[in-house]
Amino acid sequence: MANRPTLLIFIKNPELGKAKTRLAQTVGPERALKIYRALLGHTCQLTQAVDAQRMLFYSSFIDEKDDWPNQDFSKYLQVSGGLGDRMTAAFQQAFEENGGPVLIIGSDCAQLTPAIVEQGIKKLEANDFVIGPAEDGGYYLLGMKKFHPEVFQNVAWSTETVLPQTLEIISSNEWSHALLPVLSDIDYEEDWEKHGWEID
Repeated sequence: MANRPTLLIFIKNPELGKAKTRLAQTVGPERALKIYRALLGHTCQLTQAVDAQRMLFYSSFIDEKDDWPNQDFSKYLQVSGGLGDRMTAAFQQAFEENGGPVLIIGSDCAQLTPAIVEQGIKKLEANDFVIGPAEDGGYYLLGMKKFHPEVFQNVAWSTETVLPQTLEIISSNEWSHALLPVLSDIDYEEDWEKHGWEID
């Protein structure tokens, strides 16, 4: 592949009461924020270990003085709208600025490693799409060689049908795809107990 891959990272600004709201229902907002900060640190470290151009998209405001080094991450604000709209805009910007391939991850997966992201990049050499399925029916990673915004249209976001709907769009357009290992997002207390680590 001629181009260096671009890695999009979607994060929520770590604000008390706004991050990990489902998790906070059982562990409380302070603990939920602490866990989310740990997940952000994990995501920051793993993406720095991947050879890619990194575009970091914040949910509320761009923080130039946070723990994401400005020399390693280009920083942007997610557009307003639903998740599909926000991902479409980010992918479009990445393809226009850098060309392909482009991959996106969030900051909710404690099991994600640099090797899995690199595996995703490698699989895009022979496939139009790569997807990292999440246990809850969504995905923790999606990558594409060329810009196909159709994969973000008519998808019921935050439901267990995200992955099957996305795969249906891909197959109906006769695009090729490869899958990565199934991992778990951290949405609930039991997810963190199972897949997280010790924090104070």
